[in-house]
Amino acid sequence: MEQPVNGRRWAIVVLAFTAIMLNYVDRQVIALLKPMLQDEYGWSDRDYSHMASAFQFCAAVSFLGTGWFIDRIGLRRGFAIGVAAWSLAGMAHAFVSTVSGFIGVRALLGAAESIGTPAQVKTAATYFPPEQRSLMLGIGNMASNFGAVAAPLAIPPLALWLGWRAAFLITGGLGLVWVVVWLLVTPRTARTPDGAVVDAPADAVPWGRMLRDRRQWAIVAAKALSDQCWWFLLFFMPDLFHRMFGLSQGQLGLPIAFIYFLAALGSLSGGLLPTWLLRRGVPMNRARKGSMLLYAILILPVPAVLLTADAWVAAGLLGLGLFAHQGFSTNVFGMTADIFPARMIGTAIGIGAFAGNLSGMAMIEAAGFSLDNGYGYGPLLMVCGGSYLVALLLVHLLVPRLTLAEPGSFRTVPTGH
Repeated sequence: MEQPVNGRRWAIVVLAFTAIMLNYVDRQVIALLKPMLQDEYGWSDRDYSHMASAFQFCAAVSFLGTGWFIDRIGLRRGFAIGVAAWSLAGMAHAFVSTVSGFIGVRALLGAAESIGTPAQVKTAATYFPPEQRSLMLGIGNMASNFGAVAAPLAIPPLALWLGWRAAFLITGGLGLVWVVVWLLVTPRTARTPDGAVVDAPADAVPWGRMLRDRRQWAIVAAKALSDQCWWFLLFFMPDLFHRMFGLSQGQLGLPIAFIYFLAALGSLSGGLLPTWLLRRGVPMNRARKGSMLLYAILILPVPAVLLTADAWVAAGLLGLGLFAHQGFSTNVFGMTADIFPARMIGTAIGIGAFAGNLSGMAMIEAAGFSLDNGYGYGPLLMVCGGSYLVALLLVHLLVPRLTLAEPGSFRTVPTGH
C-alpha cells in the first residue's frame, strides 16, 4: 500500500542513524581489541596494517558498486541488504584465529559496510529539502561518532567479561535486529502528500559523464585528502594511546570516548553552521567553503600531540582534530547533495568514498611502515594537520562557484545566493 513519508521520515532518520552507529561499532571492535589479540596471536604492526588495509581496499572497490546499487534498487531494500551483510561479516570474526583469516573477514566487512555512506547521504537527500539537508547530514554524521563513543566504553569491558569472540558476535547480532525493524517500519512504496515517489529504483547513472564532471572530481579530492586522516586515527588511535602513554586495555575507553564525543559535536556543528549562514543570506558557495575553511584551520594543531606527555592533553588535541574532520566531512556530504540531483547521490558519493578509502588504505600502510621502522606517529600526524587546507584548495579550483543541481539532470540552477 502506498503511504506518505511525512509521518515516517523521522523514524526512518532514527533508523538510518542507528545503522551508521552500528557500522562504526562493528569496524572499531578490532582496533579496540588489538592489544589483546596481538598478545594472544603475536601479530606484528604490519600484520595489523594488512588487516586494516584489506578492509579499506575492499570497501574502496565496493563503493564503486554500492552507490550505484542503492540508487538502482532503492533505499529500503538496498540498506537492508547492506546491513545484514556487514553484520554477518562482523560475526564471522569470532570464528577465525589466523592472520589470513582475520584479513579475509576484514575484507568482507569492508565490502559490506561500504553501503553505509551512500545510504546515509541518500536518506537526507531523499526525505529532506535542500535547506534542511545540512542539518540532517550533521545529525546523521554524528551517528559514526556515537558508535565510536559507545565502542570504547562497551567493547573492552565486554571482551574482558565474556571474551573477545563475544564482542564480535553481540555487535553483529544487533545489526540483524536492525534489519527486521527497518523492513517493518519503512513502507514498500513511499510517497509525499502530493503523490511523488521518494524512494524508487532509478535509471542507470551515466558513469562516463560523471567522471568527466569537475564537480565529481571535487568530491574525490575532498574525500581522498580528508578521509585518509579519519581512517588512520580510527584504526590506530587506541594503539597511539597504548604506545605513547602506556594506557592498558581497560584504560583506553574514556579518553577515546571523549575524542569521539568531540567529533560528534563537530558533525552537528558542520550541519548547523552552513544552515545558519544560509538563513542569513550568505551565498551557498561562501557558506559551504567558509565552513570548510574554518574546520581546515582547526585541525592544524593535531601534530602537537607529539609534544605532550599527558594523555588527556593529547585527547583534547585529537578531539579538536576529529571535531574539525567531522565538520569538514559533513560539509562535503552537504556539498554533494547540493550539486548533484538526488537520483545520482549514491553514485556520486560512492565514487568519492572510493577515493577516500584508497587514500585511507595508503595511510594505514604508511602507519605500519612508520611504526615498524621506528619513525613513530610524527609523519602521519603532520599529514593530518595539512590535508584539509589542500583539499579545500582543490575543491575551489575545480568548482569555483557551487550551485544547486537541477533535479534529474546534470545541470545546475542559480540559487539566488
